[in-house]
Amino acid sequence: MRVKRGFKARRRRNKVLKLAKGFRGGRSKLFRTAADSVDKALMYAYRDRRAKKRDFRKLWVVRINAGARMNDLSYSQFIHGLKLAGCELDRKVLADLAVSDPAGFSQLASQASARLN
Repeated sequence: MRVKRGFKARRRRNKVLKLAKGFRGGRSKLFRTAADSVDKALMYAYRDRRAKKRDFRKLWVVRINAGARMNDLSYSQFIHGLKLAGCELDRKVLADLAVSDPAGFSQLASQASARLN
């Protein structure tokens, strides 16, 4: 007796096609190409969730460096001075301060430079 696998197979295919919604052409209509596209998209999503953390850290470092250089310090001098001063603000907060509150950031920079000398 042959097995048609109707319900289970349809449920599996519909799950893939639902994930492929919004893809162009056969990638959203044909199961085989949709399955390939969905697999690749999920791999990219997994990879880029990790890359996003690296990208944001790079952005924060660039912003902190720009703020530090406006106060006659390099990025590494600024971070080292803050460590010596016992300031435990992370790079995300420091970058936000550098952009939104330059006066407060310059106070931190003066504390950092005082510890260096």
